[in-house]
Amino acid sequence: MRSKLVVVCAGLAMSLAALAGCSSGTPPVPSAGSSQSASSGGAALKAADSALGPIVVDQAGRTAYYFTKDTANSGKSVCAGPCLQAWPPITTTSGTPSVEGITAKVGTIPLTDGTKQITINGMPIYLFAKDKGPGDLKGQGVGRVWYVIAPDGEMVTKAASGY
Repeated sequence: MRSKLVVVCAGLAMSLAALAGCSSGTPPVPSAGSSQSASSGGAALKAADSALGPIVVDQAGRTAYYFTKDTANSGKSVCAGPCLQAWPPITTTSGTPSVEGITAKVGTIPLTDGTKQITINGMPIYLFAKDKGPGDLKGQGVGRVWYVIAPDGEMVTKAASGY
């Protein structure tokens, strides 16, 4: 009986902490290993201000990136294996992800797990595992193949200061 009470109290504490996080104005940040960044509730993608100007971010406010080795409108991503550990895809379960402030064409491509990777202007988009929260731009220019995305779908190639 006592162990059930402990479990219920722990669950209640976690629920209250989650609610407090939602009301703080700071969006929750998915873990670095989480590729499921878009879910129900809120826009899957939105525009946000950054040190690089307006950019695309996921619903948690994390920066979205293009991988220049991908081919627009190919219907697939070339990022695989260890690449996906460092650059998890921004995914959704919806065929038509909701957006706020994005003027580029937004679509999806199928993934093997049944989810869909979000695309902008036909290019798959990703997060960077080393970006820990909103405003982080640590993936900008990595390997000269990873770049931030502007709300109109253009690739932002200028360097991010401080990174």
